[in-house]
Order: sequence, then C-alpha cells, then structure tokens
Amino acid sequence: MAAQTLQNFINGQWVASTGTTLLDVKNPATGEVLAKVPLSTAKDVDAAVAAAQKAFPAWRTTPPVQRARFLFKFKTLLDQHKEELAAICNSEHGKTIAESLNDVGRGIENVEHACGTPALMMGSILEDVNNNIDCAAIRQPMGVFAAIAPFNFPPMVPMWFLPYAIATGNTFVLKPSEQVPLSQKRMFELLAQTGLPAGVVNLVNGGKDVVDQLCTNKDVQGVSFVGSSPVARHVYELCGKNGKRVQALGGAKNYLVVMPDAVMDKSVQNVSDSIYGCAGQRCLAGSIVIGVGDAYDKVRDGLLAAAKAIVVGNGAKSEVTMGPVISAKHKDKVLSYIQAGVDEGAKLLLDGRQHPSAKDPNGNFLGPTIFEGVKVDMRIMKEEIFGPVVCLMKATDLDDAIAKVNATEFANASSIYTTSGKAAREYAYKAHPAMMGVNIGVAAPMAMFPFGGAKASFFGDVKAHGASGIEFYTDKKVVITRWF
Repeated sequence: MAAQTLQNFINGQWVASTGTTLLDVKNPATGEVLAKVPLSTAKDVDAAVAAAQKAFPAWRTTPPVQRARFLFKFKTLLDQHKEELAAICNSEHGKTIAESLNDVGRGIENVEHACGTPALMMGSILEDVNNNIDCAAIRQPMGVFAAIAPFNFPPMVPMWFLPYAIATGNTFVLKPSEQVPLSQKRMFELLAQTGLPAGVVNLVNGGKDVVDQLCTNKDVQGVSFVGSSPVARHVYELCGKNGKRVQALGGAKNYLVVMPDAVMDKSVQNVSDSIYGCAGQRCLAGSIVIGVGDAYDKVRDGLLAAAKAIVVGNGAKSEVTMGPVISAKHKDKVLSYIQAGVDEGAKLLLDGRQHPSAKDPNGNFLGPTIFEGVKVDMRIMKEEIFGPVVCLMKATDLDDAIAKVNATEFANASSIYTTSGKAAREYAYKAHPAMMGVNIGVAAPMAMFPFGGAKASFFGDVKAHGASGIEFYTDKKVVITRWF
C-alpha cells in the first residue's frame, strides 16, 4: 500500500497542504517508509495563523476554568492512548518502547500541570497604594503563538508549549519536525475529540520556509523553538527583528563530573544511561565525562564495561536497550565526528563503527563510542555531536573540573556524582549550566519547574513550561483605580 500523505490541521479540519514537495517519513530501524510529509508553503502558514487569529477573541473570553476542562479531557485521552502513542514514537524515531513511554509520559505531565492554569495565572492586588487608590496586576493572553518542535522527543516537546499557550487564553500553531510528524498528528486527533473550538490549535507540516514564515507573520505574537544552536540563533534573531517574544532552546555539550567519593557502581551506570539513552539524541545527554583525581580510571573502566553491555537494535524489541539514530544523514554526521576525533589524535577506546549493527543496510545503527586523550580544541570537544559518542577527561580537583565545564560556549545541563554535600553545593553554585543534577545523569526539570539552558544553549529571556510557561504566554497589565 502507498504511504499516506499527511495533511495540515487548520481551523478544526484536516486539509491538504498547498506544497507539492513530499518527504519520506522513515522508520530509522528498518528503513520502512511510514508516511509522506508535505513541505507546506507560506499560504498554509497564513491560513493557520488566520484561523488562530479569528478564534482568539472568543477563546480569550472563555473563563480559564472552562479552558482548563479541555485539557483535563485531553489528558484522559492521552492516558488512554499512551501505549499507542509510544508505539508511534518508536516507529518514527527509533527509541526503545520504554524510552517512548517516558517521552509520552513527560508530555502528559505538562498537560496535567497546565490544567492548574486558573490558579497559576492569577494576578495580585494591593489596596491603598495611595489614598483611596488601589492597584491590581493581572495576566492577559496576547493572541497567536507558534512552536517549532525538534525530532528527538516527538510527543513530549510540543507539550512544553501547547497546553500552557491555550490554557492561558491564546491560540496556537505547531510545526512538527518533518522527520517525526506522526506522534503529533495522532495527538491532534485526540485534541479534536475534546471538542476544542475550531482554530484554537492548528498544525502545519513543513521545513525552513514554514519556520521563517511563522517568525515573520505579523499576527504571531511569539515563537518557541527547540533544536540546534545555529537554528535557535536564527529563530531568535528573526523573531527579534519582527517584534515577537521568543524562547529558542539550542544545543548542548553536557559535562558529567565524577568525584572520587562517588558511589562508583551506581554512578557509572547512571552516566552510561545518560550518554547512550535515546542513542545520545537528547539535549540533556552526557557528552563529556570528567573523572576527578583517582576516580578517572574507575570511571573509564566501568563505562567501557557498561557500554559493551548495551544491546543495539530495533527499539521495538524488548531486549534492545539502544535504538538507531534518526536518519542515514545524521548517521553520516556522527561518523564524520568519530573520524575527526581520530584524525585529531584522540584515543578511540570503543569504536561504534565496528559494532555489528552498524553494518545493517536498512537501519541507522551505531554502537557506543568512547574517546579519551581529548583536547579542548578538538571538534569532538567543541561541537554538539548528538549521537552515542562520549569524551573522557581528567581533572585534578573540583576547581579544575568546574573550570573545564565553564570553558565551553554551551551551558545546558550538567551533573556531579558525589557523596559530599559541600562539593555538590559548590558545583551547583559555580558551574554555568542552567539545569544541574546531583547524582542525576539527565537533569530534566519536571513540568512544575522551568526548562532551558544558558549561554549558547538558550536564546531568550523566559524558559519553557512550569511557571515560566505562564510568564511567556501572558502580558502583565497593571490597573490603578480611584473612585471619586
């Protein structure tokens, strides 16, 4: 059977894109073509934004408690279809079923948290700021917002934005990654079952042209983006030129620091899980491990053993613990980084290119890869690889480790492994990354807390989800009142 051609969701209806270019959506473990995704045009974007703009006045005046009830219905539907969504995520992304279930689950947590928007959106008031004068601060929705989602967490990342945007009274346009649009298609089908008014949520498939049109359309009030730092900077600058709010979450080079007093067996396994989970395609994945003092040899040997125990293959199989990378193109990119590391003189302790799965002609597989003897000016140290590759470094003490962490242009996430409260506090206090873990390999904030990095990992002022989601999607108005 011919693969389905995906449609856009505009004004409550699934409609064909006006774009004529179609891309294959492939299962990265098997090469099977799952669907055809259109590269939509400016006309499609403008239609979605116009539908959202038209729906805004009525949606804005819908009481917040009533808006939240649609999210309660949506959460119930997501819970009922969690396994189905995880299977879709596995097929289009390649991550294991367990990882896919976690992906869906973290998305559901954000919907659940956004259900509390009537309380989270409340303002404040002070009587008698002057004689017979009262002052109130209130939060108001602003209009149409858009989000541009990445490929690495198809069900989760859109839920960092959509629930908060609509619960606060705005309307919304989502652009999925053209590599993984199927999870979001199914989630929009479930959204439609809640009875949400037409135009409140819209979906437009596409590539760079859709991104640029969302960033320049005069009726879009703000844009959220997750992806690489070069594109994040582009989105940030384009939105800034066009007077829009923007939160652009970029790339990472996440350091994991292991102290000599760490509980070594549990720490090393947690480090391995951080590096190789989702085949390293996480913006919070560990990519550089620093062994402090005599911890280095223990970390190196333990990590080598843990990496060799990883089962690489089709994530739909229960025994598999690491799936493929997203595409053949991305596999080639990761391979080029491995070769660059070799060419620049790093020592290859474990070569994922030699893993039996890497020879599969249909799947985009690579085995775990470990470098040591790296130098700070090497490409594998400076640039985001986004694959199952890690660099090992030595540090003489905690101060040396912190200096190494702070020398990178990225500052997304980092973790320290220690039993010392003093060392943990000092690390969290001095290191630059904005998301910090203590004996936690993936320092991913829960839905109640803000998500976002610092330095070249984040462009903007207000981060994603939690209270920051309410902040981003509302304007604070102050009303000063006197009655004669």
